[in-house]
Amino acid sequence: MRSKSYRISKSHEELLIPPTPCHARTNVMFLKTHKTASSTVLNIMFRFAERYNLTVALPADQLFHLGYPRTFVAHFVEGFETIGQNYNIMCNHLRFNPLEVKKVMAANTFYFSILRNPIPLLESSYIYYKDYVPAFRSSKDVNEFLESPTKYYHPADYRKNIYARNIMWFDFGYDNNAEDDTNYTQAVLEEIEQNFHLILIADYFDESMILLKHTLCWDLDDVIYFKLNSRSQDTVQTLTPESEEQIKAWCSLDWKLYLHFNQSFWRRIEETIGLEVLEKEVDHLRTRQKELMETCLSEQEAVRKDHIRNKALLPFQSGAANILGYNLKQGLDNTTLRACQKMVVPELQYTSYLYAVQHPHKKRKDVGLPLLWTSLQEKMQLPGSN
Repeated sequence: MRSKSYRISKSHEELLIPPTPCHARTNVMFLKTHKTASSTVLNIMFRFAERYNLTVALPADQLFHLGYPRTFVAHFVEGFETIGQNYNIMCNHLRFNPLEVKKVMAANTFYFSILRNPIPLLESSYIYYKDYVPAFRSSKDVNEFLESPTKYYHPADYRKNIYARNIMWFDFGYDNNAEDDTNYTQAVLEEIEQNFHLILIADYFDESMILLKHTLCWDLDDVIYFKLNSRSQDTVQTLTPESEEQIKAWCSLDWKLYLHFNQSFWRRIEETIGLEVLEKEVDHLRTRQKELMETCLSEQEAVRKDHIRNKALLPFQSGAANILGYNLKQGLDNTTLRACQKMVVPELQYTSYLYAVQHPHKKRKDVGLPLLWTSLQEKMQLPGSN
């Protein structure tokens, strides 16, 4: 492997040499953070797992997350006792604990995660977890909460209040109420760099997907997506400039985390793909996404929950957020229908389906909605080469 300094500027001769073919990485762990477009990434991971017939480390029994918010331990994974270290993909919510994750995932596993700017993230958390988080419940709106967070946020409720402060820091396995001490934060950032091969940025989601595709040697269709688990615009509260500044201080650990990895994200792009190729590939991705939307969707966009015709495609609703979903076109042939369904099926339904396929003798996870795919005999294989 050549050192990085050579990779930044390629000579003209070098550009003429065809790139060495690479093999798609199939052992992948995605740390699913909260309110960071991670449900869309989970859908990408599940579709990839099905395409290559990979084993997913799914939550045990009736759970939809891997023990969250408890710190992850290996037995939170269904079948760990018998399957051991033979899982290929892990991507449901968990609180990161590297030693335990390593018991489940192969030694050559690729680890990645995604971060989001803490300013829009906190507003999103506020709406989504309003009814659940004590610190949010007792304030009128997000700006009132941010005027004096400590008035509403009590450390005694810390388990339920995790979404109200430094949630990304918590998801990575660290104390979200820790003192913001330079030596401590530096040590944590270094540790995350040791544990993860790549950190993506939700604010640049398409660019993130192209970087992921290159890094894992995947195809464009492996990272094509329809945005999942987003909410209607009318539930978004406008933050005052004071609130925005306050978030940087109140969630200063997350702010440092974000600034650090936003920088390394762009550095990684410049050292590997380059901005010019990135721009071209982002265009390809958006064109392909538009084609698929035209093929699959009856409206060219996500719709409000009460407009979703097939209740099996209804996403989980939370707090004051109106979580959007999709309607598929009528009359699609079976192969196209199956491929389209996979693009839009919400997280809980997809988790439940994969669980039933991988663990047919166990009780199916109950989503409380009609089943989209009932017969496990017609295992959802993507048509041809996608």
